[in-house]
Amino acid sequence: MKLLTFLLRYSREIKFSRSILVITIVSGIASGLVSTVLLALINSALETAGNAPSKLVVGFVALCVVLPLLRLIPEVLLLRLTQGAMLDLRLHLCRRILSAPLRLLEELKPARLLAALTDDIPTIIGAIVQLPLICMHGAVLISCLIYLSWLSPATLGGVIAFMIIGIASYQFQTLRAMHYFRRGREQWDALVKHFRALTEGTKELKLHHDRREAFLSDELHSTAHAMRRYQFTGSVIYIVTKSWGQLLFFILIGLLLFALPQWQNISATTLTKYILVLLYMNGPLEVILNMLPAFGRARVAIDKIEQLGVSLAELGKDGGEYVEPSLRQWNRIDLVNVTHTYYREGENSSFTLGPIDLSFRPGDLVFLAGGNGSGKTTLAKLLTGLYAPESGEIYFDGSPVDDENIESYRQLFSAVFSDFYLFDKLLGLDHGNLDEDAQRYLSQLQLAHKVQVSGGQLSTTDLSQGQRKRLALLTAYLEDRPFYIFDEWAADQDPAFKNIFYLSLLPELKERGKTALVITHDDRYYHVADRVVKLNYGSVECDERIDEASSLMAATR
Repeated sequence: MKLLTFLLRYSREIKFSRSILVITIVSGIASGLVSTVLLALINSALETAGNAPSKLVVGFVALCVVLPLLRLIPEVLLLRLTQGAMLDLRLHLCRRILSAPLRLLEELKPARLLAALTDDIPTIIGAIVQLPLICMHGAVLISCLIYLSWLSPATLGGVIAFMIIGIASYQFQTLRAMHYFRRGREQWDALVKHFRALTEGTKELKLHHDRREAFLSDELHSTAHAMRRYQFTGSVIYIVTKSWGQLLFFILIGLLLFALPQWQNISATTLTKYILVLLYMNGPLEVILNMLPAFGRARVAIDKIEQLGVSLAELGKDGGEYVEPSLRQWNRIDLVNVTHTYYREGENSSFTLGPIDLSFRPGDLVFLAGGNGSGKTTLAKLLTGLYAPESGEIYFDGSPVDDENIESYRQLFSAVFSDFYLFDKLLGLDHGNLDEDAQRYLSQLQLAHKVQVSGGQLSTTDLSQGQRKRLALLTAYLEDRPFYIFDEWAADQDPAFKNIFYLSLLPELKERGKTALVITHDDRYYHVADRVVKLNYGSVECDERIDEASSLMAATR
């Protein structure tokens, strides 16, 4: 039921999903019933000792034709539904991730999100695909019990009592197995984190033998073995429990064969039919027992997905309704008593930025300075609307920025953060002269000999860090937003291009009426700015305007 509910919830956008699921379940049940009817027909044929009437033969042939069709149809339909559900669920999670507030999303950790997208969803879908078999074999078991009640109601009472004991003991062991599967799934989150460290920290691991060996043995090896141990233990519990179930089944057969005739007057024919039906039930029962580990892992995966969904839902919808902003006309952005507090992982302390009072106007060229950890990048994320202030307000042209207009407000900014991501395609910039504009900027950024643009696709992004930052700047230029954020952009540039950035590119943006906030430690270029704002442990230490006299002194220094 957990799987069915989950499948229905995440397949709403798939046409006829509910109808497909109903057909699948009904076909599976019908298949099980037909199997039992076929068994009863075989029993009847055995009683005729080879002189079966023609209608019995016709019925046997008809059931042999109908049964494969009843098994084929639900499997094909469910395969279509589950593949659609997998696609829908992945896209749903991706959209939920992108709609979650950045600060709280950062606290969820990428490894947990990647594990859900790459492991949990296939595990769930793999179990759902087996639903027709569960329905079919479950129907076989139920219909066989009904048939047994028709053969001998009194004997069936003892069989059901024995089954209750078996189910209770089986359920107890299943709960133990689920515990180990959950522990294994938690180790998978940690293992994905180690995989990221392996791929992103390859150079550091290669350059330090002891670090590499410690990482392989203490981190990767131990986590992988812990996950294997938990998954193995859970699976072994299921295997042992399955063997216990088989033992109980044969104990039941033995009791019927040797003990029942001593307690109850039962004919040999009825007893033979009872044993034959029970032996027939052994096959479906074994299939269901073999499926249970997959369903156990799927249950853990569903819990993880739903916990993630709840976590993302608790973060709230980030952005409100998007309305195309007027990017060309704005007058003022004000931060009034803005604060933001977050916990610094590993330091067992919190950091508070603010209260901050700052204003920005079109054409302002503002340098933001301060020591490491003083809150410069956090301030930039607050200004751009990526972080929400815990107190205070951000005003855009006198109107407060809130949950309803934050998405539109963000469209005012182009930003190149220090941890930027470089897409290999100029997404969302598909205007008519994109390639020509991009090539012109590439020449200005001295990258035309390295990178070409065709159809909005960059020929390569495999460049040095400084050159990759220039490509990120290319994207910002093409976005042509009113407000630019540069977070330590010049830190990876050579001295010649650093001069070009401060003395040519930034003044050019100012001449075009653009506002720029430049996070920088390059105090020798402060004379280029209109203002220098300095942060110290989360507070504005100074906000000074650079007048012509100080600019001249700085320029000749």
